[in-house]
Amino acid sequence: MQIADFDFALPLELIAQAPPEQRDHSRLLVLERVKQQISHLRFPDLVSHLRPGDLLVLNDSRVIPARLHAVKSSTGGEIELLLLEENQVNDWWTLVRPGKRVRAGTRLSLHDKTGRVTEIEAAVLEKNSEGHCRLKFSGMSNLLENLDHLGTVPLPPYISRPGGAITVRDSDRYQTVFARVNGSVAAPTAGLHFTPQLLEDMRNHGVRIAYVTLHIGLGTFAPVKSATVEEHFMHDERFDLTAETARAVNETKAAGGRIIAVGTTSVRALESVAAANQGRIVETRGRTRIFIYPPFPFRIVDALVTNFHLPRSTLLMLVSAFAAPNETHGRELILKAYAEAVRERYRFFSYGDAMLIL
Repeated sequence: MQIADFDFALPLELIAQAPPEQRDHSRLLVLERVKQQISHLRFPDLVSHLRPGDLLVLNDSRVIPARLHAVKSSTGGEIELLLLEENQVNDWWTLVRPGKRVRAGTRLSLHDKTGRVTEIEAAVLEKNSEGHCRLKFSGMSNLLENLDHLGTVPLPPYISRPGGAITVRDSDRYQTVFARVNGSVAAPTAGLHFTPQLLEDMRNHGVRIAYVTLHIGLGTFAPVKSATVEEHFMHDERFDLTAETARAVNETKAAGGRIIAVGTTSVRALESVAAANQGRIVETRGRTRIFIYPPFPFRIVDALVTNFHLPRSTLLMLVSAFAAPNETHGRELILKAYAEAVRERYRFFSYGDAMLIL
């Protein structure tokens, strides 16, 4: 399957640059797979499409202030860092820009988020074949515990801010209201639409709520550079599915309820566990590089709440697979829905509108 098969035209003005005034004020496109029917609603209308006994599964990973600024100790040249993953305390894989300026042995002095030089330094230990740098930080006991005064929210590159400045609103809204476990370097954006009141409305409607934790990194947002889908290398990401969530999923399935995954990351956590356990959900903590594209045999997830994704992305491939499980024509159905979303002027990507696939 060609990567170009997952391309579509998107006017730049439809890429959302800011969240709606209130979290749940986004629009909701509902795609009913069997009927191939599309309807246009508001996000709070999601409740009316859920049934008592359904289980809503949310990703509770919390976005860390992963974007840092530094200077080369030898020349004073400015460097931007994006933390990717912690190997151990003060030892991180990072994206470095401009990457050509650094090599093993380079030392960096970090700035705080006001631009002042700090006593925290980083030494480049190695660079891998993809150009990512492994850094050893010093000058504090634990970098992760100091990120609030060092780093800023790592907004994706398609969201533009004058001078690159992150607003207070971004710091709040590029985070779900149920975020709990530090570790992601991008938001699980399908969850951004939920408010505490909307979650309470769902509970009152008889919908149970459970959580998985998948820390978003390169596996989710790395661009696809290969010509074919099968050639793409999926980076692994850490996830945790608790005994409590496993029990809730299994009880829901046994009682005939549906599993409603919020976001592609929740899907990947659930289906990773099912694939490793003959379709069963069990308590699991580990890593996954599951790459879901058509055709794919979904074992657990019955419905999906998601945002509108980038052309040629692994996320678009996943929702295409979900639109027609075990078949290949889901791509056409999703691209048709996306074309209608463009005509109806939906807002796309992280701060954009939502889609429910039933």
